[in-house]
Amino acid sequence: MSPSCATMKVAPKLIFLFKDPSGVGPAIFSALQQQPNNNNNLQPKETPFELSLDKYGIKDLRASGDLLHFIDHQGSYQVTVLLMENYEPPVVACAINQVLQSVILEDNSSSMPPTLLLPFVVQANSRFHWETNDTAVRLYATHIGPETDLLRSMLAASIKQPPPSLQIHYEPLACLIHFARVLNLPTLLLIGGPPQQARDKYIEHGKG
Repeated sequence: MSPSCATMKVAPKLIFLFKDPSGVGPAIFSALQQQPNNNNNLQPKETPFELSLDKYGIKDLRASGDLLHFIDHQGSYQVTVLLMENYEPPVVACAINQVLQSVILEDNSSSMPPTLLLPFVVQANSRFHWETNDTAVRLYATHIGPETDLLRSMLAASIKQPPPSLQIHYEPLACLIHFARVLNLPTLLLIGGPPQQARDKYIEHGKG
C-alpha cells in the first residue's frame, strides 16, 4: 500500500480520469500505459497515490488511485495521467478536493498551476442531442479558469464549443468541474461521443 502524503507531484499537463462504471477512464489509462510507439522519447513512470481524508471526518476511506507520468530525457515531468477510484457522494467531493489541494500545494512554487484536461465521453444511450446527422464522431471543448498556451492552442484547433443542451449527470466529473472553478484552475473539458448513426441505432432498439 502506498504511503499517505500531503502533496502530489504532477506534470504541467494533468489528465484527470475516473474509474467510472462504463470503463472509459480505465480504458484511456490502459491505452496510454501500453504506448506501442514511443516516438517522443518520453518515458512512462507509474505510481499509486493515497491521500488521507481525516480532515473531512472520513476515517475508513482514502483518496486513492494511480498516476502515470511521462518524463523527458532531462527528468522533467511533461504529462501526468491521474486515474482516481470511483466514490459515491458525499465522499467523492472530499476526495476530489483533497487531490486538487495536494497538487496545488506541491506546485506552489510555480506561477501557474497545472492545466487540467478532463475527457468526458457521452454514451450512445444518452439523450444529449449532437445537432448533426452525419456519422462523424463528435468532439467539443470548453475551458474553465485562466487560459494557458496549451488551452489556447487546443481551442484554436477548430474544436467546437458544446451546445447549450449539454448536461453532465456524472457526479464525479460535475464535482471536479465545480472545484476547478472554485480554485481557478486552468481547465479544458473535452467532450466526445459516438457517431449519430450509433445513437440512432440505439434509439431504434427502443432504448433512447
